Amino acid sequence: MNRRLVPILSAFVAAACTAGTQSGNTQAHIDRIEQALIPGMIIKGEPLQTHSLAERLAHHSVPAVSIAVISNGEIEWARAYGMADVEGKRVATAQTLFQAASISKPVAATAALALVEEGRLALDSNVNQYLTSWQVPANEHMHGEAVTLRRIVTHTAGLTVHGFPGYARSDDIPTTVGVLDGLGNTDPIRVDTTPGAINRYSGGGYTVMQLMLPDVAGQPFEQVLRERVLDPIGMTLSTYEQPLPESRWQEAATAYRSSGDPVEEQWHVYPEQAAAGLWTTPTELAMWGLAILAYHDGEEGGVLSPDMARQMLDPGEHGHGLGPAVGEGREYFGHGGSNEGFRCQLVVFMDGRGAAVMTNSDNGSSLAREVLATLADEYDWPAYGATERAVADIDQSVYAELAGRYILEGQDFEVEIVLEDGRLTLVVPGEPMLELLPESDSVFFARSDGTRARIEWEDGHVAGFRMFGSRVIKIR
Repeated sequence: MNRRLVPILSAFVAAACTAGTQSGNTQAHIDRIEQALIPGMIIKGEPLQTHSLAERLAHHSVPAVSIAVISNGEIEWARAYGMADVEGKRVATAQTLFQAASISKPVAATAALALVEEGRLALDSNVNQYLTSWQVPANEHMHGEAVTLRRIVTHTAGLTVHGFPGYARSDDIPTTVGVLDGLGNTDPIRVDTTPGAINRYSGGGYTVMQLMLPDVAGQPFEQVLRERVLDPIGMTLSTYEQPLPESRWQEAATAYRSSGDPVEEQWHVYPEQAAAGLWTTPTELAMWGLAILAYHDGEEGGVLSPDMARQMLDPGEHGHGLGPAVGEGREYFGHGGSNEGFRCQLVVFMDGRGAAVMTNSDNGSSLAREVLATLADEYDWPAYGATERAVADIDQSVYAELAGRYILEGQDFEVEIVLEDGRLTLVVPGEPMLELLPESDSVFFARSDGTRARIEWEDGHVAGFRMFGSRVIKIR
């Protein structure tokens, strides 16, 4: 066990609960979550093992996890476990702030849709009509098509830059325009394919939107979000301020690497506020989800009208709403998030169930998956249960063919599949290694959570694969 995480076991009993004394039924739910987490991934033929939440925090080297559970259209319970800051011996509570990472996107999109309802933006107009401090550069890829707000929030605008690594607090942090023009640590954000032609995740698109909102509203981005979304919904602890004001540092969880070491200067700063800059709690993410659900179901006088909320949760042809990801059959909506040292998930079912889970470690995805799988089993959710996969017996030559280096399509980002002692491992810079197991010659899956990698073959050789919504190309 990582010695940095020894305090987790003693701090576990200090979990903070927002609701005070729990009902017997709710306490029984909490007890089962704390005492018998099931795996997020089950291999057919292997015995099912459960572990306590404290054991899994230590196993995954995750200092803290914070959970809010939605049931019957309200937040049933919220608790945090472990250490917000290991070195400072600061215990996490349900009020501890975590970086929401990409869950920032659907919350930010809510403000943009509110401005549409105010008549200050249009979903299908060229965003350059509204941008006054910068313009999306025209080029040969546009072919008469435009970057629009609808395309930005559904990741179909043809804009580059998938995500952002952030900056240490002491770094020279670029302005929003600087980020757009590539003056920071990422490439310039540009159109490199016909807008509307493909669905491709783009934090860069949300950064264009981030600039557009202040240009239209005449207020700083964080104020636009405070006045139009956070305060009206009651998210009083949450903020898009980047960097986080020093007066609030003691409220925030420190971010940790896979090694257990803290991120430099405790956490990264994200000038890409709309894409990755929200500081919040699981309880307040759940409040946002419940508000959107209430508007969708007909509540008037909220941040969005019922009609706009229904548009927001319409998955369209790409399975992505106007900000949130929307599940198959429209059973649920939500989003995941991955910043340096933070991993989180939000899911809200249309029948008023769901959860938000936030962690302060690069290793947090696997733990969050286990928490959600256990909640799905405990509360009988229609999705997010443990994934079950069968391992196929395939020729070892397939393993050898898969091994090698790959590059993310359209971006200068490499990953590697390593073959060692008969095992394949996917190595992504900055992420925990993933063991890949075969479902067939053309489909492998991650042992940790069952995520599939679909292999592309050409003339008997591996050309690349698709995983996590992206395509990578083998470098020969």
